[in-house]
Amino acid sequence: MIILTGGLGFIGSNILQGLNEIGYDNIIICDWHKKIGGKNVANQKFIKIINPDSLFNFLKSNKNIEYIIHMGAISSTTENNFKLIYNNNTVFSRNIWNWCTLNNVKLIYASSAATYGDGSNGFNDLATKAYKPLNYYGWSKYFFDKYATKQSQNKKNPPQWVGLKFFNVYGPNEYHKGKMQSVVKHSVDQIKEHGYVNLFKSYNSKYKNGGQIRDFIYVNDCISVIQWFIKNPQFSGIFNCGTGEGRTFEDLVKAVFQTIKKSPKINYIEMPDNIKNQYQYYTKAENIKLKNIGYKKEFTSLEDGISDYLKKYLLKNNIYR
Repeated sequence: MIILTGGLGFIGSNILQGLNEIGYDNIIICDWHKKIGGKNVANQKFIKIINPDSLFNFLKSNKNIEYIIHMGAISSTTENNFKLIYNNNTVFSRNIWNWCTLNNVKLIYASSAATYGDGSNGFNDLATKAYKPLNYYGWSKYFFDKYATKQSQNKKNPPQWVGLKFFNVYGPNEYHKGKMQSVVKHSVDQIKEHGYVNLFKSYNSKYKNGGQIRDFIYVNDCISVIQWFIKNPQFSGIFNCGTGEGRTFEDLVKAVFQTIKKSPKINYIEMPDNIKNQYQYYTKAENIKLKNIGYKKEFTSLEDGISDYLKKYLLKNNIYR
């Protein structure tokens, strides 16, 4: 049996599909069903859904658990309630870690590229530098990464534990995320409504408008990485989950226009004051650590990922996996 927290959400529901693909259907989803709904998993196989506040009671009465795949979190980078985000993202994760350690259950969890802060210290998952995240979300993930690392050094860890620092993930089933949807999804919506796409102006002289850089990773690649770790339980640690290539927002929008066979039309707008001071101008995963343990699959290019996402989902009536 696998427990999948956040299984109704964007990355979680895609992971559910990936688990089904490799033969797992004895899966318990742990998520807030009444808040999110079940559209993301309507076509997938699983046993049932439980609420997060009943997770540990469920764990007490179920001993045949192979993995907890922990994707559940408050993922908003603009959430300002530190206590709320710390309890949900850090304390809850620590409790899951401790349960997995005591019960010899493997753990895969979601970290984030937001832990790297402004990128001035790089994006190397081999580094031991002290990073300074730019928002509470990033700090909450950073605190848990530090806890996992320390516990592992003291040999107080699950039999396999993997933290994945997800970079800018896009793909199907992100539709409930509102403002936190990917720029790909927002671009398609804006083109349908206005015929053009709005991007934020740059306030950093190193980057032109639209030249801000991200490591955009298609969610299918995230699934592939998790499937690989399940098939290779001898490997543990914290790993970047990005393509290893930095692309501009302008590149992304042009790829969207190219897929729908229209000429690019881009407007540059002012960035809201509440994110100006916590804005990452550059992210790019270093994947040496993942490659060194034997992960060989090539990551999807931005153009190919956008083409697949639009043609299979966003441009069709049935947009769910």
